[in-house]
Amino acid sequence: MSEDTRSDTSAVMVTPPEVDTANNDFTTSSTSQIPLSLPSPLPDSTILRLSALYDPNITAKILRATETCLSNNYPITAYPEYVPQTGPSTGLYVTRTASFWTCGFFPGSIYSLLERLLGSIWSEPLHAMAHRTDTHDMSFIIQPALRPRWELLGDERALSSIVTAARSLHTRYNPVVGAIRSWDVLDQEGVKITSLVSDFLVIIDGMMNLDLLFYAAHHSGQTELASAARRHARTLLQTNLRNESEKGVRRAGYGGVLYSTFHVADLDPQTGDLKERCTAQGYSRDSTWARGQAWGIMGYAQTFAWTGEREFLEASCGLAEYFLLRLEQSPGCVERVGREGERCGRYVPLWDFDAPIEDEENPLRDSSAGIIAANGMLILAQELSARGQHGLAVRYKDAAVMLVEDALAFSLAEEKAVLKLEGGDIRVEDETPGKRFDAVLKNATANHNFRDHHRYWDHGLVYGDYYLIEFGNRLLKMRLA
Repeated sequence: MSEDTRSDTSAVMVTPPEVDTANNDFTTSSTSQIPLSLPSPLPDSTILRLSALYDPNITAKILRATETCLSNNYPITAYPEYVPQTGPSTGLYVTRTASFWTCGFFPGSIYSLLERLLGSIWSEPLHAMAHRTDTHDMSFIIQPALRPRWELLGDERALSSIVTAARSLHTRYNPVVGAIRSWDVLDQEGVKITSLVSDFLVIIDGMMNLDLLFYAAHHSGQTELASAARRHARTLLQTNLRNESEKGVRRAGYGGVLYSTFHVADLDPQTGDLKERCTAQGYSRDSTWARGQAWGIMGYAQTFAWTGEREFLEASCGLAEYFLLRLEQSPGCVERVGREGERCGRYVPLWDFDAPIEDEENPLRDSSAGIIAANGMLILAQELSARGQHGLAVRYKDAAVMLVEDALAFSLAEEKAVLKLEGGDIRVEDETPGKRFDAVLKNATANHNFRDHHRYWDHGLVYGDYYLIEFGNRLLKMRLA
């Protein structure tokens, strides 16, 4: 979420929690209106370690993928999704149909790069997507590309499509349930939930779509969009979050409740009652799927940024603390000696924190989960700092930087690309001839659930790269880099 165009919540009268260093518990701030105060800039050594965020390699890879994926694909009907690390297509983007939920991230990466220094052919097909009511993934599809077109270029058609997409998403809202339907169907081996009459599926990922509703409400005055977003966030507090503190789980320096996440909850659309919980992409019903936890951190951080409501702050903080705790508790085999001789890998999450490790030499991870969580923590840092909660702000800023720093040390693809200028033309070459990998990061896992009909893992992922670029942009906007 763009930090300089979100709703102005810095002047909202709230009492957000902070850590009491005396008793490690939540206390209440009496401050009502705090001028914007950002966490301190990063030390030069950390900025140096994060320099890969701004390396021309990223721009070169995005430009080359833009050209490659346009081949036999114009008008555009398919978008880059993942990059295999093994097999006949090693290093090359595999595309998915334009209707797939990841379509917005590649054009979003293009526009995120433009924020640093425009790509309209990639965003053009997204306008038609704004009318879709068959999916809840509207924020993922629409916002990465069309929001920058509005904010950077003043493209009113882009803003119109954003509002239309929010209205389309709102058609999936059920006021009895108090939530937006995520999926119409969950069909896996041994799991078949297909009724729109007796079932209502909500997933933790759906927290990320609320930002679209808040943004559209802010720009259009359609307050029912924001009201639905608030209700949805509150419903998922009850249906998709597990209170780990009730089990005695604690993390040093934090006195609030720690939360893990259920991936999927099935509710009764007639009564709103919870019917069952399960997973679709995690290891099991009661495991903590790393990317689902990360979606929750960022989704609740965004919701707090828009509303200033304490319960959403506590949820995001509790999810973040549990995420960090599980990283700290991961077995020693997650670490290795990196390219610079340092130990790295502890903060590149296992794909599911509770899944058995099948290969101790190369534990299966999801680098995208760590990058998404880092973005969520950076949003928390800014919002907390704006409200005078500097201790927690620095805590989450430092954690976010640590996650990205470790991802760059462990998962940054060694196969880099370079830009060459010849005769006024820019072209992209492999830094090492014959060594090509289209994604910026490796070690992501889209879906390793053993019941799913389409499993693919250990690869580059378009949204992992998108949120990596966005993290660099957030640091710039916060004047931390």
